[in-house]
Amino acid sequence: MEEWSRAKLCDIVNFSLGTILFFSPWLFSLSAGAPRQTASIIGLLIAVLSIAALAAFAVWEEWLNLAAGLWLIATPWLFSFEDSKAITVEVLIGTAVAALAAFEVWVTISHRLNGGDKAAQL
Repeated sequence: MEEWSRAKLCDIVNFSLGTILFFSPWLFSLSAGAPRQTASIIGLLIAVLSIAALAAFAVWEEWLNLAAGLWLIATPWLFSFEDSKAITVEVLIGTAVAALAAFEVWVTISHRLNGGDKAAQL
């Protein structure tokens, strides 16, 4: 039951981070163009994946959240952001989302390897 609670808590935090990221263009006055679009699109994706994981946990949702977090970290350099606020917001939120998703993937895989079908409880 403790692992279930940790997994749900990670998904709730990821949902909150996705929501903050979605509204970050207005909250932090990000510059127009790629910084705004990336924050809104990836924020919405993270929030939707987190809701899906809360509704019915599947490890693929966490892999997608991990990919979204890593993409968010790389985006400022891929699109040459000049807005330092956008860089800070996206790297911090991307790091947190990727770390939480990686933790959930690790817990799920270790449970499958060590205890059979305990991952279904997550």
